[in-house]
Amino acid sequence: QVQLVESGGGLVQAGGSLRLSCAASGRTFRSYAMGWFRRCPGKEREFVAAIRWSGSTYYADSVKGRFTISRDNAKNTVYLQMNSLKPEDTAVYYCAADLSDRGSSLSRRYDYWGQGTQVTVSS
Repeated sequence: QVQLVESGGGLVQAGGSLRLSCAASGRTFRSYAMGWFRRCPGKEREFVAAIRWSGSTYYADSVKGRFTISRDNAKNTVYLQMNSLKPEDTAVYYCAADLSDRGSSLSRRYDYWGQGTQVTVSS
């Protein structure tokens, strides 16, 4: 079992920044990949970024160059630094754990999910 708790969401103006955190507990954090997904209003859940235990990272084209995913294995935490935020980044952001360490963009590859944190970007 893995428990995931996101934090750091909030309201920010366009062009601003936020850092999301996802604290994991349960199984050995360093052995699995972590991903961030989001569900924008009226849309399906979509991939944002992923990081494997090795540190390899993957990004959706829509956030490449603006968002950075990182992990601190000592703290069992993964982060999503979001810069140059746009109104279309408004969504509920979820972190997820892939025990097979694939770093996939497919949500079905992930075994555990957090409850989500709301990010609202005003224009």
